[in-house]
Amino acid sequence: MAGADNIKKHEFKKGQSGNPKGRPVGSKNRSTIVKKWLETVQKSKNPISGELEDLSQEDMITLAILKKARTGDVRAYKELMDSLYGSAKETIDLNTNDVGIDFDELMEAMKKNAK
Repeated sequence: MAGADNIKKHEFKKGQSGNPKGRPVGSKNRSTIVKKWLETVQKSKNPISGELEDLSQEDMITLAILKKARTGDVRAYKELMDSLYGSAKETIDLNTNDVGIDFDELMEAMKKNAK
C-alpha cells in the first residue's frame, strides 16, 4: 500500500530534505579553505636557489618535495612526475600473442556464432 502511511521511520516524506538546515549560508567548503591557505605568500628562502623570495605555501611545498627528489627520494620524484604528467595508467596490449589466445581465430568464431 503506497502513501504516507507506508513510510518507514528512516525514510523521508516526498519533498522533505534529510538535512533541512543544510550548510550555513556563507560557510566555505574544505577545498576553498585549502586553496586560500596554499595561495598565502610569505618571504622565504628558496631551498633550490638559496635566495629570499616571495613564495606561496604551494611553492614552498613543491620546492620541498623537489629538494627531497634531488637527494634520491624516489617517492618524492614519482609524486612530482605524477603532478607534471599525470599518474601512469595500466595498459594491456591486445595485439600480443603472449596470452595464448589467437584473437583473429576468436573473432572468426564469434562471427560464425552470431549468424
